[in-house]
Amino acid sequence: MTSTVLNVAIDCADAYNLAQFWSGVTGRPQHAESEPGDHETQVLLAEGPVLHFNQVPEAKRSKNRIHLCLRPETSREQEVERLLGIGATFVGDHRNPDGSGWVVLADPEGNEFCVLRSESDRAATDS
Repeated sequence: MTSTVLNVAIDCADAYNLAQFWSGVTGRPQHAESEPGDHETQVLLAEGPVLHFNQVPEAKRSKNRIHLCLRPETSREQEVERLLGIGATFVGDHRNPDGSGWVVLADPEGNEFCVLRSESDRAATDS
């Protein structure tokens, strides 16, 4: 017997608005019945678990113990710029001179996530 991961739950101050940001990140829709002011909502990913946003009264206090890692369809650099343009903030640069590494960003509520190299980035530096 095993378990299947149904969703990744993200505590937040504003479930609808944070889900709207992540909908923009992933290009996937929020749940069809989501409305501003909802205390819970989801972003329906094409594959794997959904992103489930829970509105909670507590503020985020420190670094995430779990985070999402994104592999963009475009280059890592293009995706970082796009995400900064839709509301992410820069947290840390872990890129290496050989092209490997990642960039740490945060969503509008301060939840950290990583932007990895795309498949084309990897192919260009691994050959």
